[in-house]
Amino acid sequence: MSDTSARGFPLFPLQMVVLPTEVVPLHIFEERYKTMVETCLASESEFGIVWLADDGLREYGCACRIERVTERFDDGRMNLLVRGTRPLRILEREGDLAYPAGLVAFPEDVREPSQQALLTLARRTYSELVQKATERELSDAELGSLSAYEMAATVDFGLESKQTLLELRSEQARLRLVTRLFRAALKRLDFVDRAQARARSNGKVRFG
Repeated sequence: MSDTSARGFPLFPLQMVVLPTEVVPLHIFEERYKTMVETCLASESEFGIVWLADDGLREYGCACRIERVTERFDDGRMNLLVRGTRPLRILEREGDLAYPAGLVAFPEDVREPSQQALLTLARRTYSELVQKATERELSDAELGSLSAYEMAATVDFGLESKQTLLELRSEQARLRLVTRLFRAALKRLDFVDRAQARARSNGKVRFG
Protein backbone atom coordinates (compact mmCIF):
# COMPACT_ATOMS: atom_id res chain seq x y z
CA MET A 1 0.00 0.00 0.00
CA SER A 2 1.39 3.40 -0.93
CA ASP A 3 1.68 6.27 1.53
CA THR A 4 -0.99 8.97 1.47
CA SER A 5 -0.08 12.66 1.66
CA ALA A 6 -1.62 16.03 2.46
CA ARG A 7 -0.61 19.59 1.55
CA GLY A 8 -1.09 22.54 3.90
CA PHE A 9 -1.13 20.21 6.91
CA PRO A 10 -0.92 22.22 10.17
CA LEU A 11 2.26 21.59 12.17
CA PHE A 12 2.95 22.32 15.84
CA PRO A 13 6.68 22.13 16.70
CA LEU A 14 7.07 21.32 20.40
CA GLN A 15 9.69 19.93 22.74
CA MET A 16 7.74 16.70 23.05
CA VAL A 17 7.03 13.48 21.15
CA VAL A 18 3.50 12.10 20.88
CA LEU A 19 2.70 8.53 19.88
CA PRO A 20 -0.46 7.25 18.14
CA THR A 21 -3.23 6.65 20.74
CA GLU A 22 -1.43 8.83 23.34
CA VAL A 23 -3.51 11.57 24.98
CA VAL A 24 -1.72 14.79 25.95
CA PRO A 25 -2.85 18.18 27.31
CA LEU A 26 -1.87 21.35 25.44
CA HIS A 27 -2.05 25.01 26.41
CA ILE A 28 -2.51 27.24 23.35
CA PHE A 29 -1.46 30.85 23.77
CA GLU A 30 0.37 32.06 20.63
CA GLU A 31 -1.85 33.78 18.06
CA ARG A 32 -0.75 31.58 15.15
CA TYR A 33 -1.59 28.44 17.08
CA LYS A 34 -4.90 29.84 18.26
CA THR A 35 -5.71 30.30 14.56
CA MET A 36 -4.49 26.79 13.77
CA VAL A 37 -6.62 25.21 16.51
CA GLU A 38 -9.73 27.16 15.54
CA THR A 39 -9.24 26.02 11.94
CA CYS A 40 -8.89 22.40 13.03
CA LEU A 41 -11.94 22.65 15.28
CA ALA A 42 -14.05 24.16 12.51
CA SER A 43 -13.07 21.49 10.00
CA GLU A 44 -12.72 18.63 12.53
CA SER A 45 -9.27 18.02 11.05
CA GLU A 46 -5.91 16.89 12.40
CA PHE A 47 -2.68 18.74 13.00
CA GLY A 48 0.82 17.39 13.54
CA ILE A 49 2.99 17.57 16.65
CA VAL A 50 6.67 17.38 15.71
CA TRP A 51 9.59 17.27 18.12
CA LEU A 52 11.61 20.48 18.09
CA ALA A 53 14.86 18.96 19.39
CA ASP A 54 18.05 20.80 20.27
CA ASP A 55 19.42 19.99 16.81
CA GLY A 56 16.30 21.14 14.97
CA LEU A 57 12.87 19.97 13.88
CA ARG A 58 12.59 16.23 13.35
CA GLU A 59 11.34 14.85 10.06
CA TYR A 60 8.79 12.52 11.65
CA GLY A 61 5.94 13.54 13.90
CA CYS A 62 2.48 12.41 14.89
CA ALA A 63 -0.86 13.58 13.57
CA CYS A 64 -3.24 14.48 16.38
CA ARG A 65 -6.95 15.08 16.70
CA ILE A 66 -8.51 17.42 19.26
CA GLU A 67 -10.52 15.36 21.72
CA ARG A 68 -11.99 18.35 23.49
CA VAL A 69 -11.39 21.92 24.56
CA THR A 70 -11.21 21.75 28.34
CA GLU A 71 -11.03 25.50 28.98
CA ARG A 72 -11.26 28.79 27.07
CA PHE A 73 -9.94 32.09 28.37
CA ASP A 74 -11.16 35.62 27.60
CA ASP A 75 -7.95 36.43 25.71
CA GLY A 76 -8.37 33.47 23.35
CA ARG A 77 -6.02 31.07 25.10
CA MET A 78 -7.21 27.46 25.27
CA ASN A 79 -6.52 24.24 27.12
CA LEU A 80 -6.96 21.13 25.00
CA LEU A 81 -6.77 17.37 25.20
CA VAL A 82 -5.47 15.87 21.97
CA ARG A 83 -4.93 12.27 20.89
CA GLY A 84 -2.23 10.99 18.57
CA THR A 85 -3.66 9.23 15.52
CA ARG A 86 -0.94 8.25 13.01
CA PRO A 87 2.71 8.92 12.19
CA LEU A 88 3.56 11.59 9.66
CA ARG A 89 6.67 12.58 7.73
CA ILE A 90 7.36 16.15 6.68
CA LEU A 91 8.23 16.26 2.97
CA GLU A 92 8.24 20.04 2.56
CA ARG A 93 7.69 23.06 4.79
CA GLU A 94 5.11 25.63 3.62
CA GLY A 95 4.96 29.27 4.66
CA ASP A 96 1.82 30.62 3.02
CA LEU A 97 -0.58 30.05 5.94
CA ALA A 98 -1.04 31.93 9.20
CA TYR A 99 0.54 29.02 11.10
CA PRO A 100 3.32 26.50 10.38
CA ALA A 101 2.28 23.90 7.80
CA GLY A 102 3.72 21.54 5.27
CA LEU A 103 3.33 18.81 2.73
CA VAL A 104 3.30 15.62 4.79
CA ALA A 105 3.07 11.92 4.08
CA PHE A 106 1.44 9.32 6.31
CA PRO A 107 3.78 6.34 5.98
CA GLU A 108 2.39 2.83 6.04
CA ASP A 109 3.90 -0.07 7.96
CA VAL A 110 5.66 -2.76 5.95
CA ARG A 111 3.74 -5.96 5.37
CA GLU A 112 5.04 -8.78 7.54
CA PRO A 113 3.78 -12.11 8.90
CA SER A 114 2.26 -12.14 12.34
CA GLN A 115 4.67 -12.88 15.19
CA GLN A 116 2.46 -13.92 18.08
CA ALA A 117 5.42 -14.80 20.28
CA LEU A 118 6.77 -11.24 20.06
CA LEU A 119 3.36 -9.80 20.86
CA THR A 120 2.81 -12.14 23.80
CA LEU A 121 6.23 -11.33 25.29
CA ALA A 122 5.72 -7.57 24.92
CA ARG A 123 2.29 -7.70 26.54
CA ARG A 124 3.50 -9.90 29.40
CA THR A 125 6.45 -7.59 30.11
CA TYR A 126 4.16 -4.55 29.94
CA SER A 127 1.75 -6.21 32.37
CA GLU A 128 4.64 -6.84 34.80
CA LEU A 129 5.67 -3.20 34.57
CA VAL A 130 2.14 -1.91 35.19
CA GLN A 131 1.74 -4.23 38.18
CA LYS A 132 5.12 -3.21 39.60
CA ALA A 133 4.54 0.53 39.12
CA THR A 134 0.86 0.79 40.04
CA GLU A 135 -0.05 -2.50 41.81
CA ARG A 136 -2.76 -2.91 39.16
CA GLU A 137 -3.15 -6.27 37.46
CA LEU A 138 -4.25 -6.10 33.84
CA SER A 139 -6.76 -8.67 32.69
CA ASP A 140 -6.29 -10.84 29.61
CA ALA A 141 -9.08 -8.85 27.97
CA GLU A 142 -7.24 -5.56 28.60
CA LEU A 143 -3.98 -6.94 27.24
CA GLY A 144 -5.52 -8.80 24.35
CA SER A 145 -5.84 -5.90 21.92
CA LEU A 146 -2.85 -3.73 22.85
CA SER A 147 -0.38 -2.72 20.13
CA ALA A 148 3.17 -1.50 20.69
CA TYR A 149 1.99 2.10 20.36
CA GLU A 150 -0.87 1.61 22.83
CA MET A 151 1.42 0.12 25.46
CA ALA A 152 4.21 2.66 24.97
CA ALA A 153 1.76 5.58 25.08
CA THR A 154 1.12 4.94 28.78
CA VAL A 155 4.78 4.83 29.86
CA ASP A 156 7.02 7.86 30.34
CA PHE A 157 9.98 7.00 28.11
CA GLY A 158 12.63 9.48 27.03
CA LEU A 159 12.06 11.55 23.91
CA GLU A 160 14.68 9.73 21.83
CA SER A 161 13.08 6.35 22.53
CA LYS A 162 9.62 7.65 21.69
CA GLN A 163 10.92 9.23 18.50
CA THR A 164 12.53 5.95 17.46
CA LEU A 165 9.22 4.14 18.01
CA LEU A 166 7.45 6.75 15.93
CA GLU A 167 9.85 6.32 13.01
CA LEU A 168 9.85 2.50 12.90
CA ARG A 169 7.68 1.15 10.10
CA SER A 170 7.48 -2.39 11.44
CA GLU A 171 5.21 -3.49 14.27
CA GLN A 172 7.60 -6.36 14.98
CA ALA A 173 10.47 -3.89 15.40
CA ARG A 174 8.32 -1.73 17.67
CA LEU A 175 7.38 -4.75 19.79
CA ARG A 176 11.05 -5.69 20.20
CA LEU A 177 11.93 -2.14 21.20
CA VAL A 178 9.09 -1.68 23.71
CA THR A 179 9.95 -5.02 25.30
CA ARG A 180 13.52 -3.81 25.86
CA LEU A 181 12.24 -0.49 27.20
CA PHE A 182 9.79 -2.20 29.56
CA ARG A 183 12.54 -4.48 30.87
CA ALA A 184 14.82 -1.49 31.45
CA ALA A 185 12.01 0.27 33.34
CA LEU A 186 11.47 -2.81 35.49
CA LYS A 187 15.17 -2.85 36.39
CA ARG A 188 14.99 0.82 37.38
CA LEU A 189 11.99 0.12 39.60
CA ASP A 190 13.84 -2.78 41.22
CA PHE A 191 16.79 -0.48 41.88
CA VAL A 192 14.53 2.14 43.48
CA ASP A 193 12.92 -0.52 45.67
CA ARG A 194 16.30 -1.76 46.85
CA ALA A 195 17.50 1.79 47.53
CA GLN A 196 14.38 2.55 49.56
CA ALA A 197 14.80 -0.67 51.51
CA ARG A 198 18.42 0.24 52.32
CA ALA A 199 17.30 3.70 53.44
CA ARG A 200 14.66 2.20 55.75
CA SER A 201 17.24 -0.16 57.24
CA ASN A 202 19.74 2.67 57.84
CA GLY A 203 22.23 1.06 55.48
CA LYS A 204 22.17 -2.36 57.15
CA VAL A 205 20.95 -5.53 55.51
CA ARG A 206 18.24 -7.14 57.64
CA PHE A 207 17.58 -10.86 57.80
CA GLY A 208 14.28 -12.19 59.04
